[in-house]
Amino acid sequence: MLRPIRRALLSVSDKTGLVDFARELATRYGVELIATGGTKTALADAGLPVKDVRELTGFPEILDGRVKTLHPAIYAGLLAKRDKPEHLQTLVEHNLPEIDLVVCNLYPFERTVARPGVTEAEAIENIDIGGPCMIRAAAKNFDAVAVVTNPDQHRHFLQELAERGGHLTREYRRGLAAQAFQRIADYDYAIVRYFSYYPPDSARADGSMPATFMPGFIAKQDLRYGENPHQVARFYRERPTPYGACVATAEQLHGKELSYNNILDLDSALNLAREFAGPAAVVVKHNNPCGAAVAPSLADAFLRAWDGDPQSAFGGILAFNRPVDPDTASALMDPKAKRFIECVIAPDYDPQALDALRRWKENVRLLKTGPLAGPPQGLDYRRVDGGLLVQTRDVGADDPAQWKVVTKRKPSADELAALHFAWLVCKHVKSNAIVLANGTQVVGVGAGQMSRVDSVEIAVKKAGGRVKGSVLASDAFFPFRDNVDRAAAAGVVAIAQPGGSQRDADSIAACDEHGLAMVFTGVRHFRH
Repeated sequence: MLRPIRRALLSVSDKTGLVDFARELATRYGVELIATGGTKTALADAGLPVKDVRELTGFPEILDGRVKTLHPAIYAGLLAKRDKPEHLQTLVEHNLPEIDLVVCNLYPFERTVARPGVTEAEAIENIDIGGPCMIRAAAKNFDAVAVVTNPDQHRHFLQELAERGGHLTREYRRGLAAQAFQRIADYDYAIVRYFSYYPPDSARADGSMPATFMPGFIAKQDLRYGENPHQVARFYRERPTPYGACVATAEQLHGKELSYNNILDLDSALNLAREFAGPAAVVVKHNNPCGAAVAPSLADAFLRAWDGDPQSAFGGILAFNRPVDPDTASALMDPKAKRFIECVIAPDYDPQALDALRRWKENVRLLKTGPLAGPPQGLDYRRVDGGLLVQTRDVGADDPAQWKVVTKRKPSADELAALHFAWLVCKHVKSNAIVLANGTQVVGVGAGQMSRVDSVEIAVKKAGGRVKGSVLASDAFFPFRDNVDRAAAAGVVAIAQPGGSQRDADSIAACDEHGLAMVFTGVRHFRH
């Protein structure tokens, strides 16, 4: 059913496009404008005829503006059913006008709580009360009332009015109502999230989790397909995104569309690259790092990461913790190397490097995250049938000063530094995880095996001759000494592992027999 717009109530926090929108309503369609506080001032200053909401309610704003639209004169005009004579008669008896349109966006609660250092008092004052009430009332009565909750809707709204001579269809009003209810749900979700997790997006201060967990996501982009071509997929961004620089907020600068598997690998590669203070490069394949290195320059880090396992690196995902410079781009594009990379993710790109990479391959995906500040934030989720697993992030607890030397031989300073590097990489490898490193270069990875000694065998095989003099990190304890025996036979000189096995004494004895140094980290890093 077509209905005209004759009277509009406007009350907005974000005044983007407000004056132009209201002017079109008033001058082209003769819509009577009623507005609150700052909205009324903005319209009046622009020379538009506008009534103060107080003329409708007969009551001033009170309590520092906390109460201004919560009044029967507002809600009767919004909620009266136009096809019910007794409702219309009630309006007439009390001299209450019908309101056909609500234009309202809410106090910026999400933006406020995302600001560093925001106080609880500031957050509370940015919880809108009247706005959500008006929006809900208008949306509930969409049979007769339209509601606009975002400046992005202005253009299409005016197009609809123009096509129908100042009227709107029921279908269009219903669509606006759906968007309005979604906005209220988003807003309430942000408030619940703030008060449920303090500090936001972490476990509670006492380490507990809330009884009800409310994750929320908005669509970022459609994907070509899921893990396999017969699966439908879409990428959603968490709201509000607490992570700062991450895959979900990254900007794609070049290349074909991302796949489901690309996003998983990009996330893994970026989270490992950001572990390191020095220039670092990481190559990920099938959600496991096959190469990683830290070096004085980003270009050197890339070359060392790629050389960790060139065969596996082919067709992989590349992550950097520094902006990509021309030297790094040149190393990547070296025609003699014939490298193939699916995606590159980095904080930024030197303009010269970006131009060169764009010209290098048409389809290579280039993503920019912005500066990487600290470890990943927020809680970690994993879906299971019928439920959701939620945990805090596996961050911190990796200080070598807290490690315990358990063998007769202590690791040298160089060995200890290499062990720390290998240990940081190991936490990003699927369990059972074994990482071999020479200095700050990964030379062998054993990932995802049911038997830990099989992971040792694979890492040793990948390292080849480079295993001589390398160090080994294991994400969990050794259940048997065979892991030490195999590593020692290959040429490993030092080991880092959590400890905690009933057979720790056997592994320690094996290290002492072979002259290896071993440290217990006291921390496990399973990644299932």
